Parts: sequence; structure tokens; C-alpha cells
Amino acid sequence: MSVQRIHAIFEKDLKDLPRNIALLMLPVSNILLALIYSLTVDGEPPIAFLYLIAGATFSMVTSGIMMSMIAEENEKNTMRGLIQSPASLLDIIIGKSLVTGIITAISLMVSLMIVGIEPLMNFRAIIGLILMFLFFLLVGIGIGLFSKSLAATSGYLMPVMFLFGFTPMIATFQLAEDSIIIRTTNTFPIMQAIELYDNNFWMPLGILTAWIIGAALFTFICFRKVMTDD
Repeated sequence: MSVQRIHAIFEKDLKDLPRNIALLMLPVSNILLALIYSLTVDGEPPIAFLYLIAGATFSMVTSGIMMSMIAEENEKNTMRGLIQSPASLLDIIIGKSLVTGIITAISLMVSLMIVGIEPLMNFRAIIGLILMFLFFLLVGIGIGLFSKSLAATSGYLMPVMFLFGFTPMIATFQLAEDSIIIRTTNTFPIMQAIELYDNNFWMPLGILTAWIIGAALFTFICFRKVMTDD
């Protein structure tokens, strides 16, 4: 791992980001969601809504920005050059994650402060949020490597948002607790983060870790594909 290479990648992405207005609008979207809620609903928001805000942030901002930045480099044929440069996979991931991580942190903090951040200011909640960030970050990197163009990422982002980012909304469908949909989605990262917050620790932690490992394998496979493609 090279600090100089990581800094160079970070500096390049930081300079490129202000040129893409669409990416800058992503962190604004969930802040507006939190603002609308605070203006229309009285009282303390339920925990599920706080995690919905977190899910919206991680899916739209973390995954959305990562996949868009990497897909844009794919489209310009610069990504493979970066991968074949002396920079390691870890250098590339860390360097490209820094800008996204900073924007995610700011967007999440502002959104949660609008609706009430206090319930999530405990050890288990913070661990859950960090693990969710890693999952969505790796998903964004993998999809970005898989995408051949920036336009294609919008089609990939929607399933990520609705399946993984907005999972708590499935409860509004009033499905039976033992239905296959509820049982399946209860194993998804956000639902496990809620479970981690509520009472359990080791089981949700293990499931969240499994999701991260799966996302990391997906990213590695996409990375190898970019390296071997003609």
C-alpha cells in the first residue's frame, strides 16, 4: 500500500467531482428526505426510519457515487490503465473511497441531525453503520467495474436502492411475518443492522460480515475481469 498513490487518486477524484452536477445532487436527495419528514411529522422518528435514512444515504451516495466515478473511467478507458499501473487494488479502493466516504459522512450526519441522531449514538449502532457503509461501498465499486458506461449505472443503482437501501419500507406492505419475502429481506444488511441495534450482537454481526465478504468477492471478480478484458 502506497500513501502517495492513494493521495494522488484521492486528489484526482476530488478535482473531478465538482464537474459532475448529477453526483453532487445525490447527497442532497436524502437530506431533503429528512427535512421533509421533520417538517411534516411531529415527535421522535421510529428507529426503522433512521435506518431508512441511513440506507438511502449509503445506497444513493456511497454506492451511487462510487459506481458512477468508476464507470465514467471505464467509459473513458482510463480505469484499466489505473488498474495496470503500479497502484495496487487496495491503493485504488482506498483512494477512490476517501472522497465518497467524506461525502457520505457529511450527508448522513446532516440528515440524521435533522430528524434526531441521538438514538444512533451508541456502540452497536455505530458498528452497524460502519459495516453497512463497507457493504454499499464494495457494491458500488463492483458495479462500477462491471459497468461499461456512466449511463448504465442508473439502471444498476435502482435495484441497489430498492433492495438494499429502502428495505425497511417493505414493512409497510403489511405482509405476514412468516412470508418468504419478509424472511428473506430480514437477512438484508439494513435489517440486520436494526437487529444489531435492538438486542442481538453476534448473529447480526456475523450476517453483516457475510454480506461484506460477498460484496468483496463480487468486487474482486469484477476487478479481475477488467484486468483480463481485451
